[in-house]
Parts: sequence; structure tokens; C-alpha cells
Amino acid sequence: MSDLRQMLAIPGSRLEAINATLLNPQTEVINQFLAVVAKYGTPQEINAQHREARKLENLLKQVQARNPAHLQDLHWLLEQRDSGRFASIAEYRQRVLGAKAAEMSFNEASPVTLEVSALQYFPWVREMAEQALAERSLVPGRFIAVRKMKESEEDGDLPAIVAAMDILGASFVETLDTKGTDGSNPHLNGPETIAGYFGGIGEPDEHALRWLDEFLYYYTRFGVQHVLNFNAGTILLGFLLYRLGVDIQFKISVFFGSDNPYHALWILMAAKLFSREDGSSPLIGFNWSNSVHNETMALTAQFRRSLGFEEVVRFEHHITETWKSIVKQPYDRREELLQIAGQVANISAKHEGGDPEVDGARAHPSDALDYFRAKDEVIASGDWEALKQNFMDKVAASNHTAWALTEKGLSFIAAPHLHR
Repeated sequence: MSDLRQMLAIPGSRLEAINATLLNPQTEVINQFLAVVAKYGTPQEINAQHREARKLENLLKQVQARNPAHLQDLHWLLEQRDSGRFASIAEYRQRVLGAKAAEMSFNEASPVTLEVSALQYFPWVREMAEQALAERSLVPGRFIAVRKMKESEEDGDLPAIVAAMDILGASFVETLDTKGTDGSNPHLNGPETIAGYFGGIGEPDEHALRWLDEFLYYYTRFGVQHVLNFNAGTILLGFLLYRLGVDIQFKISVFFGSDNPYHALWILMAAKLFSREDGSSPLIGFNWSNSVHNETMALTAQFRRSLGFEEVVRFEHHITETWKSIVKQPYDRREELLQIAGQVANISAKHEGGDPEVDGARAHPSDALDYFRAKDEVIASGDWEALKQNFMDKVAASNHTAWALTEKGLSFIAAPHLHR
């Protein structure tokens, strides 16, 4: 076996061949990549634009220009945060465990990030915060959005949500409009041609460069730093962009279909290949397919650690899913999370649906297809309140996960600037 293992070693000449291809002025795909980057300036200039756009005062100016009504909620959120009105972690633990909390030792080495998807509309942020204040419950520490970016930009929700997430201290991931369902494959329609999407939903032809261009636009104009990534080509573009010195970050989406440790090894080896000298990578989130079990994550955690990525790449695992359009229901992986959370570091518990017994009983259960609806159509259909309720059910499910973790002596990450 040891002789066979030695045969897996990659000779340095292979790396020389890769470098020769990347550095060859005649390699047209690299020329096209660099041309898109050059539209926005040097890496240093691009990062400077991003930092300026991300300043709270400049985000508030963007909100003022697009939707001044959002400012009141942002100032309210700042006031609540600065007044320390949200439940502290100690208070929350005492609420769960009573007097036992003071005696209990919690595993702080590997806290589970509480994550909710999808945060589609800014007004939901205040409703969530008000509920956390009233119930002494938690605001999650990580959010994903899947709404149409241009629509969110135009109505002011985008800069307002970015500002709100910074106020909360929560991480936030956007989904760019260049995501396969934007007509990139002209031979496909909607669900009636769903079989055509298998292996072909991503970024065909020139769309990978459009994804790059769109990412840089929102990175420099609105301070959006984290986006979903679900195509091997755009994953490579993200690695290349970060290698140039642009401080973007991305997470691999569940739509990429990472469902075994060898798939993860392939991606993490590529991340290592293009990592910076400080060991960092733009890949900060790895969202597993719904099909994976704990052994897959445990096996992957082993080489994630040996590659130096244990604190860099978060494993994101769906604990709940939308009631419709994704998986068979009921779908609830909370017990599995409790088994692995103390063993594998840097896990995010993603809540894409409410608890099944709650979600499935709603008149309008959560539906992944709702993510792709236009706001005007949602309002006109009368579904606005129903979609908000679906979101609040997901927040409640994340709180149920935090409660269960606490009972087991495990720790979690809620919105860090609120729950201290």
C-alpha cells in the first residue's frame, strides 16, 4: 500500500506546466479574465473601492438615495444594539438550562454558526430583531439571499441589508443574477425542461466572465464581499481573482452538488493550489448536498485540517429545507448535527425551511421557487405576508437548533454584535 501511495505524488514538472499555461500571454482565457478585472482597476484600487462602498455612512447614503424609509429601521437597529438590549449568550443559556447553566462547561472550541436562507427583503430584518427582543431569542449569525440583485439594488434593499448585517455582525452571502436560471442556456425553459438543467444550469460559454463582471460590480459599488458559487468555472475564477489580490470571498452552493469526500478533496486541493502566502483562500463556505451524512463531513474534516483550512472553510449543512421544490419531506437533520457538532469544527447549521411540522402546516409552506419571483408579483399575488412568515419560521427553526445545542453543552454563533 505504501508503494501505491507514493505513486500519487505530483511531480514538480506538473506544476511548472500549469504555471506555463497561466503565465503564457497567448492563453486567451486568462487574457479575457484579466481584461474583465482591468475594467475595475488594479487589485489595490478594486479593494479600495470595496472598502469605501462598505463604510456604513456610504451604505446609508445609498439607502437614502433609493429608499429613505429604510433609514428609520437601520437607526432603530443601531440604537437597540448599542443599548445592549438583546439577550446575551449567558442569559440565553440560563433561559434554556436554568441554574444548571452556571455549572455547565460548554464546548467553545467548535461553535456552530446559526444560518438562515433566504433573507429576501430588508423589512424582514426589523421584524426578526423585534421578535428576538420580545422573546429573548436569537438573531442568527449568517444569512443567504437569493433575490434578483438588480431588483434589490433598485429598491434600496441591497445596501440596507448589507448595512444591517454589519450592524448585527452577521456574515451575509448574495446570489448574483448570473446564475444559470437567467437564460444563459437558450434551450431551456422552466420546470418543464428541468432534465436539461442536470449538469448544464451553470455558466455556459461567456457567462462565467459575466459572473465575474457582476461580482466585481457589486463588490466595488455596494461592498458585497460574499457570493454563492456553483459552477467549476466560476469557482476557478474566484480563486484566480483572489490570487491577484482582490479580497473577495465565496461559498460553494448546495446547487453545486458536493456529495462525497472525493469531490471535496478536489475542490480543497484547488483552493490550496491558489491560496495566498498567508494560507488564506476565498473559499470560506462549503455547502454540502442534502444527501451527505456525518461520515462524509468527518472524513473531509481530516484533510481540510491537513490542508490548513479548518478555520478558513466552513462546512455548511442543511438542517431544514423548504417544504416544497427541493427534497422529500419531512426533512430534519438536527439530531445528526448534535452528533457531529462537538467532533468537527467550523460547521454552519443552515435553515432553509421551518421545522417540518410547522412549515408543512402553513397555508403557504416555504417553497424554493419563491426565491425567483419578482417582488411586484409577490405583492400582487397576496403572498407577501406568507413569505415573511416562511422566513420567520426559518429563524425559529435556527433557534430550536441553538436550544438543542445548548442542552448538549455545545456552543453556537448568533449575531455577534447583538448577543455578547
